[in-house]
Amino acid sequence: MSGTSDPKGVSRRGLLAGAMAGSAYVALGCKPPAGRQELIGSPELLGRAAPHELPPLPYAESALEPHISAKTLSFHYGKHHKGYVDKLNEGVKATNLADLPLEELVRTLSGDESKQALFNNAAQTWNHTFYWRSMKPQGGGRPTGELAKRIEASFGGFDKLKQALAEAAKSQFASGWAWLVADGDKLAVTKTSNAHTPLEKGQRPLLTIDVWEHAYYLDYQNRRPDYVTAWLDHLVNWEFAAQNLA
Repeated sequence: MSGTSDPKGVSRRGLLAGAMAGSAYVALGCKPPAGRQELIGSPELLGRAAPHELPPLPYAESALEPHISAKTLSFHYGKHHKGYVDKLNEGVKATNLADLPLEELVRTLSGDESKQALFNNAAQTWNHTFYWRSMKPQGGGRPTGELAKRIEASFGGFDKLKQALAEAAKSQFASGWAWLVADGDKLAVTKTSNAHTPLEKGQRPLLTIDVWEHAYYLDYQNRRPDYVTAWLDHLVNWEFAAQNLA
């Protein structure tokens, strides 16, 4: 993870590799803690420290219809996600953490009750950027290649994985997230409450389903199971998960 760095400490070699890969991993000028890799949800998060920016959506607001409406995406992205970014930038000013890239900021703040509000905004900024890329227009289908092999080894088949993801998303009490993660040499399904993320446990997120009500309520009201079914059948981006596994 070494290489010639620019004055901001971002590896030029890492930037090139990240651009060639298209999304998943980049090398940063500073090494992450032992055993960790820097995982990103988009090139817009390339080692960026404050001020953090709201990255553009990877598709038009209407692109996920009829499963998620343009109205829902407009509020979710333009109000909720933007709000987390704005509050993160305001909150980090009063700390000595402004130079940390977003992912490392999330890890550093995890468990620090004195900075819970800042953690919430940092983690929700990261989670939402990752969520947008966990979906795509005309998504769904079945994964292929190495991801499919790992799913078979870890879950005993794609249908069992899909069932586990659906159950995690439907059963998460109140606000939270359902995740497919790499945990060591195994894949696993997990869920987190509120802003929490598998990054805090050293797991590598591959994709996520947002089950906060603002993700689906305008379209599905209290029918979260219908939203989860539509998400897995028509929106899930298995190519993104495969990139994050690579």
